[in-house]
Amino acid sequence: MPYGAAALAAIKALGVGTALADRLVLGDNIAQTFQFVATGNAELGFVALSQVIDDKSGSRWVVPTDLYSAIRQDAIPDGCGAESAPAKAFLAFPQSVAARAIIACYGYGVE
Repeated sequence: MPYGAAALAAIKALGVGTALADRLVLGDNIAQTFQFVATGNAELGFVALSQVIDDKSGSRWVVPTDLYSAIRQDAIPDGCGAESAPAKAFLAFPQSVAARAIIACYGYGVE
């Protein structure tokens, strides 16, 4: 649960962990956490920026990256088809200029 770990790190870094301890509800994953907030069952929540980047309703605060450890997104080949041309093309795509533009437009950093 990298998003949960990042959220807890940010809460701790902000010094509000004790004040919020009895009010925290943890989702099983980032999609469930988003659902809690989107349905109004949670007053606020830490969700992926990509889930709300195009939503102009409500408000949001982008958590400064110095409040949590980077969330790495990786892809690796698996199985006997890893050396196939389609697998190699699939793994190369995220490094392309087009893919990096898409990734950035949804709020993710690219290295």
